Amino acid sequence: MVGNKVSHANNKTKRRFLPNMQEASFFSSGLKKSITVTCTTNGIRTVEHKGGIDAFLLGTAPTKLPLRLRKIRKQLVAKVGKPEPAPKKPRRTVKKAADKKTA
Repeated sequence: MVGNKVSHANNKTKRRFLPNMQEASFFSSGLKKSITVTCTTNGIRTVEHKGGIDAFLLGTAPTKLPLRLRKIRKQLVAKVGKPEPAPKKPRRTVKKAADKKTA
């Protein structure tokens, strides 16, 4: 993104808003090795929230991953096995006003 840096005297100069990219290292228990990834701080928090790099890679569709992580995911699936799909939650039905009156 681009924007303006505004001084106290209201002078405006162009500036860029860059993402906070960090080089992070995650240990894969399935592959028994460390994986180094350059990602945003929000991406690091997402990986930790999902339960580690193995759970993140197995729970994410390969089409949403960069090419390098797709290869690592493929190695992980070959070693650990395919992930089981999450069980679907039952849908809650909402009772209508007419149903509530008779009940």
